[in-house]
Amino acid sequence: MASIFNALHIGYSGLNAAQIGIDTTGHNISNAETPGYTRQRVVTAAATPISIDPGQRGNGVQITEITRVFDSFVYNRYKSASQNKSYSDEMKKNLQELSTYFPDIQNNGIKADLQSYFDTWQSLADNPSNSALKVSLAQQTQTLTQNINQTRAKITDLQSSLNDQVAVNIDEVNRIAEQIANLNKSINLAESDGINNANDLRDQRGKLELTLSNLIGAKVTEGQITSNNVVDSNISEGNGSYTIQVGGFNLVDGSSFHPIGIDKTGNKNGYNDLYYQRQDGVKIPFAEKITSGKVGALLELRGSTIGSDGEFEDGFLQETKTSMDNFAKGLIESTNSVYAQSATSQMRSNALSFSDTSSLLSTGENFKAGTFDVVAYDIDGKEVARRSITINEQTVMDNASATNLLPDGTPNSIIAQLKAQKDDNADNNALNDINSILNPVFTTPANTLSIDLSASFGSQGYTFSIEDNGTNFAGVTGVNRFLDGNNAKNISLKSDFKSDSSQINAFKMPSSGDNQTALGMVNLQFSSVDFTNGLSTTSDTIYNYYDSMVTKVGTKTNAAITNNDTVTAQYNSIKQEQDSISSVNIDEEMANLIRYQTSYGAAAKIITTIDQMMTTLLGIKA
Repeated sequence: MASIFNALHIGYSGLNAAQIGIDTTGHNISNAETPGYTRQRVVTAAATPISIDPGQRGNGVQITEITRVFDSFVYNRYKSASQNKSYSDEMKKNLQELSTYFPDIQNNGIKADLQSYFDTWQSLADNPSNSALKVSLAQQTQTLTQNINQTRAKITDLQSSLNDQVAVNIDEVNRIAEQIANLNKSINLAESDGINNANDLRDQRGKLELTLSNLIGAKVTEGQITSNNVVDSNISEGNGSYTIQVGGFNLVDGSSFHPIGIDKTGNKNGYNDLYYQRQDGVKIPFAEKITSGKVGALLELRGSTIGSDGEFEDGFLQETKTSMDNFAKGLIESTNSVYAQSATSQMRSNALSFSDTSSLLSTGENFKAGTFDVVAYDIDGKEVARRSITINEQTVMDNASATNLLPDGTPNSIIAQLKAQKDDNADNNALNDINSILNPVFTTPANTLSIDLSASFGSQGYTFSIEDNGTNFAGVTGVNRFLDGNNAKNISLKSDFKSDSSQINAFKMPSSGDNQTALGMVNLQFSSVDFTNGLSTTSDTIYNYYDSMVTKVGTKTNAAITNNDTVTAQYNSIKQEQDSISSVNIDEEMANLIRYQTSYGAAAKIITTIDQMMTTLLGIKA
């Protein structure tokens, strides 16, 4: 039987419900500016009634739960859009930085230096004996090569910066993943009774999920999504099993955490390699698995796979750096191939990467099958001997393999062909041919080619040169070079010319007024040059190849900017939808405060009324 005290309980339940409503509303208002906070709602229901004839009597109100207004499906779209924006922002920022290294559109940079370099060669061709022009050429060449060095160094520095950022962000990923695993444990404990909702803990986890998604493109999978349309049509919450995956590997599995490893030992450049360690201890390369988020953008630019040489096999910065190296190498080899026709008294090659018995066409260097001529001049600049040297599939540098012969019976090596007893002048004089005039030596293990004049001819003022017919022999070996180096990192003016620019020759044959070498350099800017990249070769002019490289950087940067505008617009739209569902609306909360305040006052009135009733009842007894 219901009593007057039961009526007092009904009033109390109303007070309690209003108080909890005010507490929850105040909690919402207090966290209106808290990132990742989801507004909460108090869900009430009529308490179990008391069955008394002639009918059931109400027993007040009860709080069934305090729930978040959270839609998993909208939130997942929001995380995906945020992840895409994070990736796009990072790509845009770094590509814009890269594009500043190539200011050619403003008539500055390497292309402008190239034009000035060739213009100076033209000036020297017009006046081949002018010492001041040689000084100017040496200075302009150093300006060009230093600009190439610095541009490549900037790309390398940017790549190193991204490499450091990869390590920092992966450490952050591991820290966040471990926090999420610990939160999962706390959430499971808080919700183990099946009554309470760990709303604030879930908000913390959701905020970390979003950060992790932005960093690495993590995919969250929960066991079961349940909705609560009775309370709010926007509520759909995940429950049950919980995993976070990247590239098919679990970083978080419930309350278990599996970190991503970082290793840079053994890499000469200090690049951070990423791995995932299985339970059996096997380390699986992991960098290529990360394709989204900020780290995905960093890896796409920096590179994911480290080759045996310590450089990346992929990545746009590595591609650009390689293109710079190919450009510099093509410029070096083509320049040196032309300059080799300038007569000199001695030749010294660079240190070569292959041995004396290696087939030249199989070395991976830019040798071509064909011939080149070695030409000797007397002191008056008159050609006195010429010999054609053959390069084919079997040609080596030295004559270690005497069984490999050319059709005329000469061992098929560069040294043997230079030393072969031949009558180059068809004058039946065996003492004035190339084999008599020159003394070629290939030194191992330094792997350098030296060609000197024999003592008697050197004392007579003889000189010699190499005229190439398409083999690129002088370009690859650098035996009589104008430029040192073999890539964009070390390209420079030959050290002898830095210290004494008067040694620069505009002539082909050592005679007054000859300018054929200078003219050859001028014509080089319009000639097709081979730019090699491993097994592939691109033939183009120096300007066109450089323009293609710069255009690729500019095109990718513009595409990143355009894509970022699109992605940002999509993100803003989905964020607005997410905020409309889960963010705190101050006006709505203020209205709820008034409603709960009124409810509290009404419940208090019930208690006051019951108190008056009890006073009356007790007064009757008296």
